[in-house]
Amino acid sequence: MSLWTSLEPASATVDPGSSTTVRLRLRNTGDVVDEYRFEPVGDIAPWTTIEPPTLRLYPGTTGTVELKFAPPRTPDATAGPNPYAIRITPTEHPEATTVPEGNLTITPFTELRAELVPPTVKGRLRGRPRLAIDNLGNTKLTASLNGTDTGDQLTYELRPSNIQIEPGRAAFITTTLKPRKIIWFGAKEQRPYTLTVQRSGTTPLPVDGTYVQQGFLPRWLATFLGILLALTITFIALWFGHKPAIATGTTEKLVEASATLAPTPTPQATLAPPPITTAPTTEPAQPTQETKSEGSGGGGGEKESTPSKAPEDTAATAVNGMAKDDPAGRHICYRAFIKGEGWTKPVCDGAMTGNTRNVPIVAVNTAIAGVGSSQIQAAVHDPRSTNGQPAWTHWSDWIADGEDNYMGSTTEDAPVMTAFAVTISSGQVCQNVRYVGKDWYAEKCVDAKVSNGYNFGGSWSNDVTLEALLLRVPASVQ
Repeated sequence: MSLWTSLEPASATVDPGSSTTVRLRLRNTGDVVDEYRFEPVGDIAPWTTIEPPTLRLYPGTTGTVELKFAPPRTPDATAGPNPYAIRITPTEHPEATTVPEGNLTITPFTELRAELVPPTVKGRLRGRPRLAIDNLGNTKLTASLNGTDTGDQLTYELRPSNIQIEPGRAAFITTTLKPRKIIWFGAKEQRPYTLTVQRSGTTPLPVDGTYVQQGFLPRWLATFLGILLALTITFIALWFGHKPAIATGTTEKLVEASATLAPTPTPQATLAPPPITTAPTTEPAQPTQETKSEGSGGGGGEKESTPSKAPEDTAATAVNGMAKDDPAGRHICYRAFIKGEGWTKPVCDGAMTGNTRNVPIVAVNTAIAGVGSSQIQAAVHDPRSTNGQPAWTHWSDWIADGEDNYMGSTTEDAPVMTAFAVTISSGQVCQNVRYVGKDWYAEKCVDAKVSNGYNFGGSWSNDVTLEALLLRVPASVQ
């Protein structure tokens, strides 16, 4: 052994989002001048920087390098002790590689985000919004849920009402809102409500929403029935209140007869019946549609054929081709929209999409086969961020096999992506990412059968952006 090393201190503590420094001292105990290269290894290697990266020492001399640990404030920074190691390779004697080991304790932090999807629901008898809760901390989240509103106008059914969420995971709570009173007629009414996420010993996190309660019967139907009732009452009143006048000449004729000695017979008055009318038996003529002559409009009656645009080569195009060749297999195809350049060609099943030229991506298009359905969501750079974190977009709809799904935006001023989440309805989904200016990370797989199992890839730092990624759906759980 031609090298002596010492970590000072051997154990250190750091808060996520901040940094700490450890000194590595080493002495050349050999008899030749040697240059040493330093490389961090282990789970926290991506957050470790070494200054200087190389050190040249004469025989019998001692040098020092600084190890700087800066774990991000994300769920990836696992709370608790995290072992690390530094690989030291001598240039003159590479076979004498030394790997001193130390321990870095990352302190726990709790952070969560809750969102109603959608924030406003409509219904006559009930509403069914979903409450999405993301555990953005590095410790398990335990909380209870309840709902309240002003005036106690709604009842709440939350399934489940108590949750436990692992770091970096999310839970979706199905909520059923029921009004205590039914609106039979009239205009719709807005009923604001609040769902509360309560953690032990902390301030509750409120999430506000609105339930728009609609009338059971349409308003126009109530107006129509009211008018019909009024007309019916008016008709009945007129029918029973009207007395027809009957003319007769009997009295006058008797007086005339007593005034004469030789009365002459007079004809009796008769009432003429009203004229009889019959409804027309012929139907009115139906309008006929005129047809244009073949010579009208100068076109000779024929449309000019215009060349059609070639169909876009999307992820669905690629995955449907694979499904045709392998109907029983599981496949995922995808492509990336590189900022300022456009869409890449679709790739499938673990191939890289994006670039390694330090150009960020702003959108991703995916499609699956043999899985059932999938959901995706993007986190993008937020220029108004005050806590150094990006902004999550909304989850996409559940997209079935063979159909395109999209996350992010392809507009000219679209924000770049920093992270994404993907979940499928069956089996496993695996991902790996590459940041701008950095190398690939270790592949991560998540089973859809795990409660709230979605796979998070990327960084929760607003200044770290994605330039490449890969996805795959294994045939069996690993």
